[in-house]
Amino acid sequence: MSVTVERREHLLLIGLDRVDKRNSFTTDMVAELAAAYGELERDSDAWVGVLFAHGDHFTTGFDLAQVAPTLNAGGLTFAEGSLDPWGVSGPVRTKPLVAAAQGWCLTLGIELLLAADVRVAAEDTRFGQIEIQRGIYPFGGATVRMPQAAGWGNAMRWLLTGDEFDAAEAYRIGLVQEVVPAGRQVDRAIELAGRIAAQAPLGVRATLASARAGLDDPSGALSRLSADLQPLLTSADAAEGVRSFVERRKAVFTGK
Repeated sequence: MSVTVERREHLLLIGLDRVDKRNSFTTDMVAELAAAYGELERDSDAWVGVLFAHGDHFTTGFDLAQVAPTLNAGGLTFAEGSLDPWGVSGPVRTKPLVAAAQGWCLTLGIELLLAADVRVAAEDTRFGQIEIQRGIYPFGGATVRMPQAAGWGNAMRWLLTGDEFDAAEAYRIGLVQEVVPAGRQVDRAIELAGRIAAQAPLGVRATLASARAGLDDPSGALSRLSADLQPLLTSADAAEGVRSFVERRKAVFTGK
């Protein structure tokens, strides 16, 4: 197996684990990662996902010698019950995902980060969206998501050149939200995921859905705010939120 999966209370930790190949992706590894994302979606007790990588590097991208025939034959497909980790095709992930990167983070690795919701990088991380240097272009979402995250000029600076950039630049343009000392990135991602998991799960998922909808259709997302609030107001978690406020204690949410 090239992907590890560990439940830790309400977190699902998903680890890239092809360390001897700098976590470069084979088709089997893609399938395993997609299955892990599907598990996050289905497991009612897993409220937040954490994506990280074992070893010194996040990923150097595809193992092209192994994956190229599949790409040339029409591209990657995902089994029933799995989710596209890049969020390009099929059902949309509805639970939040925090990602942590270190070492080399190339091509599809950047796109995995962009498809996540909160990103942490070790200060030694080196990024590169280098497809343009190989005669193709990013096909895992970077052409859409990097302009959203970084702004047009910042995105084009790196997408159109394939130049390498560091964690400080990734932070400057909004690709990552925090830069931490090398070796601290996974712990920090778990801390952030734990903070999210401490909130009301239904409210978290509704917030995520509303924010995503607003990217494509701001006026439509705004028009649905009141209607989408109503189910939350009648939830057990909303009642617990009020009780905890009155009783001046930390709320204990159940996701119901």
